[in-house]
Parts: sequence; structure tokens; C-alpha cells
Amino acid sequence: MALRHIALFRWQDGTAPEQIARVEEALGILPGAISALDAYTFGPDLGIGPDTFDFAVVADVADEAAFVAYRDHPDHQAALAVIRPLLADRAAVQFQV
Repeated sequence: MALRHIALFRWQDGTAPEQIARVEEALGILPGAISALDAYTFGPDLGIGPDTFDFAVVADVADEAAFVAYRDHPDHQAALAVIRPLLADRAAVQFQV
């Protein structure tokens, strides 16, 4: 039973490109640091459709225990410390794939 976690971020007005670059740098560390991740992608919205979030993260893990290992990992928590101050809104979901 593999799981997919999707997190969507909407940045606060005035969030600078340099701040988003720091988010990408913090997230880019995670695939090499967290063995529970089977696949990991992230990136900014392309602006193609209306009413979208600004940024997405998609993480695939083997099961609920692997998700908890990812969620609670110190490097993931460090990335969240970079992300949280920039957030205007966040949505997340986990589902079976």
C-alpha cells in the first residue's frame, strides 16, 4: 500500500524569489537525507490555470510508517521552518496509490 502526500502552498504577498529559492534548496536536500522517500518532486505553479496554489510538493512513500518517518524527520522539519513564515495558505492530502 504505497502512499502519496501532496502539499500545496500559497505564498504571502511580497514573498521574494530569493525566499522561494531557499525553500527549493531546503526541499532539495530531502530525497538524499530521508530514506523513507521513494519519489519526491516539487516546484512552482506554471500559471496555466486559474485559482491555483503557488507551489506543490509530492512525496511517495511505502506506507503510513514511512510517511511518519518523512513527516517527523529533522531535515523535513528544518525545511518547514523555512516554509511556514512565508505561507498565506496550505493544503495537504495523503492517499493510496
